[in-house]
Amino acid sequence: MIFVGGVPFSSSSQGNTLVALMEDPILVSAANSFKAIPERKFSVYEESGMDRLTKNKWIYLFQGEYGTVDPAFVDFVGTDEATTCVGIVIRNKKNGMTSVSHMDSPNIVDMGLSQMLLHVVDHNMDAELDVHLVGGFEDVSPNCSSTRSESQEQLDGHSFPLCAKIVEALFTRPENFHVQTLFVLGHNTRRDSEGNAYPIFHGLVVETATGLVTPACFDRTSRCPDEIVRRIRVTSAYEDPSWSGKLLETYDTQTDQFRIASCCWSFRQKYISLTLQSLSDSEILLRCSTSPSAEAPDFVDNLRRQWEYLIEHPDWRETFPRKQPRVFERAGDGGWKRC
Repeated sequence: MIFVGGVPFSSSSQGNTLVALMEDPILVSAANSFKAIPERKFSVYEESGMDRLTKNKWIYLFQGEYGTVDPAFVDFVGTDEATTCVGIVIRNKKNGMTSVSHMDSPNIVDMGLSQMLLHVVDHNMDAELDVHLVGGFEDVSPNCSSTRSESQEQLDGHSFPLCAKIVEALFTRPENFHVQTLFVLGHNTRRDSEGNAYPIFHGLVVETATGLVTPACFDRTSRCPDEIVRRIRVTSAYEDPSWSGKLLETYDTQTDQFRIASCCWSFRQKYISLTLQSLSDSEILLRCSTSPSAEAPDFVDNLRRQWEYLIEHPDWRETFPRKQPRVFERAGDGGWKRC
């Protein structure tokens, strides 16, 4: 069940809940306020204009991952690198338990929300839950007209079906979801002089003590631990049936440890990587991105580092012996160390 402004939300837009929410005056005002917030930049190192994360306890989540955190253990939790993906925050108003995910497909929404809610709701179906959605943009031209030769995916793009599925799932579930921020699609779109669309923000961060959500981006040093392996899980999980329809397990709420759950891939990934590694940067963008013109400058470099790892380690058992998770605990300097 969705609430807006403390009142149960009922759609009058011919059953299209997402469209009705996008037009709701309270959420439009909240989106305008969110747009005016300066983007926070995070790094492990002391740099001008950036928040130094080693002064705080933080959790970073990649695409396809989720993490549920206890504010007693974690100060910040966030994600970025979203173009057509959506960052979701669900926070229990009473105890501050906060779950964040980086949703990348409508196919993982139903199970993904159940995973996120497991420790946030804690068997209390009457819990009041604040919800924030940030990400996705108008990746289809507003002037796009339908033709018989075009697939529905081409007409809808990637962002709209994902946002629609998330809102539909929240609307039909029994929990009490108080939507506070809906910064998606048109709200999160800017256009250049030629009319090309880009996301305004690519990420978010939550202050767990207060529930404050702000736009955020993270540099490579703060996207840790185990960056490359976690990125590979995102691109290779489709070969592992145990992750079908699910968000990737990453962080253990009870122990405050990163437990990078195992993911298997075939030797085929080595040959795919060898082929892709030979392409030019522009060809990689066109082949590997849902929104080539909107990706960050390090998008291609991140992919090349993944392919290099897969070429050197084609057998997933080298990375996850006996299917055991890769476990990391907090180090004295505020970072992470392998157990």
